[in-house]
Amino acid sequence: MAFNPPINDWHGKTVWLVGASSGIGRATAHALHLLGAQIIISARNQAALDQFVQEHPGSIALALDAGDAASVKAAGESVLQAGPLDLVLYCAGYYKEMRAAQFDLKEMQTHNQVNYMGALHVLDSVLPYFLSRKAGHISMVSSVAGYGGLPQSLAYGPTKAALINLAETLYMDLQDSGVAVSLVCPGFVETPLTAQNKFTMPGLLTPEQAADEIIKGWQYGDFEIHFPKRFTRWVKLIGLLPRKFYFPLIRKFTGL
Repeated sequence: MAFNPPINDWHGKTVWLVGASSGIGRATAHALHLLGAQIIISARNQAALDQFVQEHPGSIALALDAGDAASVKAAGESVLQAGPLDLVLYCAGYYKEMRAAQFDLKEMQTHNQVNYMGALHVLDSVLPYFLSRKAGHISMVSSVAGYGGLPQSLAYGPTKAALINLAETLYMDLQDSGVAVSLVCPGFVETPLTAQNKFTMPGLLTPEQAADEIIKGWQYGDFEIHFPKRFTRWVKLIGLLPRKFYFPLIRKFTGL
């Protein structure tokens, strides 16, 4: 079943990727550029953006701070003034391990500001435009960490769970509007964020493999794009268990 209109041809389509100076976002921007899309890439790292533009002629760089509403609003206005926008991918992310004994309110707020509030800032910039056109596609990168509570994910997991709920609600609200919504829930991908992990990451993918999965999901018209399925299906299944089974299983698998 296709939840969204399948995207099979990227020529003539403009894609704005927010938080894409490295990792999954950059790899997706690169892949879409090769497929013929007009790429607009945003992040805080101006040097990384400039390098991307040098390597991908015709692409556009717009520096912004996803956690700052005014910064995103200004960038969004520039994007929409440049011409029709077809898809926006919110892939900004922030992650630091945290457990309850090390509770840090400032870190909790930073996670929320980047991972969740940043998505709301982007929505504020593009949703009225998409609704007026009765077309467009909003895609947000969450994580399997949002499927259920996990040790060391006290700050990160709740923000990703919020994105899952946000995307689901948006889809239901917009399904008759012509505006598509998709949710990306990766497992472990080699990025600067996961480089912090000190444990073996099952099903670890490269950013390029993740980008291929995302583009494939858009091509199929999927709502939820999760990968690698040999890992994410098990995580989803465990999340359905009663908590009397869920908590001991998570403790056994993580050792925490």
